[in-house]
Amino acid sequence: MQTEKRINVGIGFATGRKSFQKVLRTYIHNWKESGLVENTRISLNLFVAYDLIYNKTEITDYTNIHPELVEQIESQNFIGNIAIKEEIDYLIRENVITINEVRMIFGKGYAAKRNAVLYNAIKHKMDYLLFLDDDEYPMAVTNTRNTAIWGGQEVLTNHLNYLSQADITHGNHCGYVSPIPYIEFNDTMTEADFRSFIEAISNDIINWDTLKTVMENGGVTYADTKILTSDDAIEVKELNHSKFISGANLGINLTDSRRIFPFYNPPGARGEDTFLSTCLRDRKVLRVPCYTFHDGFSTYNDLLEGVLPIRLKFIKADTEQITTRFYNACIGWIRYKPLLLYITQPDRYEETIETMREQLNETLPKICAYFGKPDFMKVLTELEKYHKNVKKHYLEFLETQLIWSKIMEHFARP
Repeated sequence: MQTEKRINVGIGFATGRKSFQKVLRTYIHNWKESGLVENTRISLNLFVAYDLIYNKTEITDYTNIHPELVEQIESQNFIGNIAIKEEIDYLIRENVITINEVRMIFGKGYAAKRNAVLYNAIKHKMDYLLFLDDDEYPMAVTNTRNTAIWGGQEVLTNHLNYLSQADITHGNHCGYVSPIPYIEFNDTMTEADFRSFIEAISNDIINWDTLKTVMENGGVTYADTKILTSDDAIEVKELNHSKFISGANLGINLTDSRRIFPFYNPPGARGEDTFLSTCLRDRKVLRVPCYTFHDGFSTYNDLLEGVLPIRLKFIKADTEQITTRFYNACIGWIRYKPLLLYITQPDRYEETIETMREQLNETLPKICAYFGKPDFMKVLTELEKYHKNVKKHYLEFLETQLIWSKIMEHFARP
């Protein structure tokens, strides 16, 4: 009698926060409650690529997992600089890629950390990989009553239900997903001014009407009850040469390494999930009916202790922390938008860049005055810098895929 194949599941974190241990503990308890820990057909394996510089953390902030929690998973793999160097040495020794090519995959930045997790999961023969973020929790919140209503989410279970049918599974996000705070418009900055600014720096996925609703909710995105009560995944269709995904609550089918793309972002930028989205034309992407709560401002760590807020706070642009987070998001968006346009709208690229210049020249002085932060003028400087280098970044984007394909062919050999 043939026994059923055991499914090797990787759970990946690219992390740099001290709160990682709390988040991991919550997820492991969630997997136990979902029946995944006791399921002998499923092997749960942890892959953590950590950054010690981001928040001045120590290795033990990631590796010092409580023994009772360690017992709930099959293996734990921590990926720091030493571990990455060992893999680099291995790939060069095996003549898979060269030292210069290695830097394209395992260099600096967000994409490199995700690639390190993806690479290690494939090398350890995982069937599936679920990316989770260290500021997202397995719960959903709705505003269907006068108070917030909370519910637990079986995130990993949902992805496992569909990953065998897809190349990628993508979940939903609620909470403080948007870095844009609640804003009271005035003569200094009108709604039309702000809309023009956001449209200049953001991508096609960010719809102004949706953003306006989120802003009016105090920066909170609430879960859709129709999705929460559904058992069906929805196939993600291509929109403007992209199949939209996010970097977390993201499942990847690893059973054929040759179908997997790497992450990429321009130096100093974000958007690694967005650029992966542009590669998925011939891949099946399913949006699965589950949520994670994004604690984008790190104000709800008590959720991990079981404290469920009755009402979620309005995030107003009235503190340096909130303004700085919004500013950093704007810089991150503008740094990757030129390449995104170059990939998705090559025929209209120059025209669109010129429109962005005009919008930013008109609105940035008002943005600076409203937030009391002259640094916002750097958004235009960054646009010009990344526009100037867009062809270079595009070639890097393509080269990263070619180098990655060499590594994947290596692992695909019998």
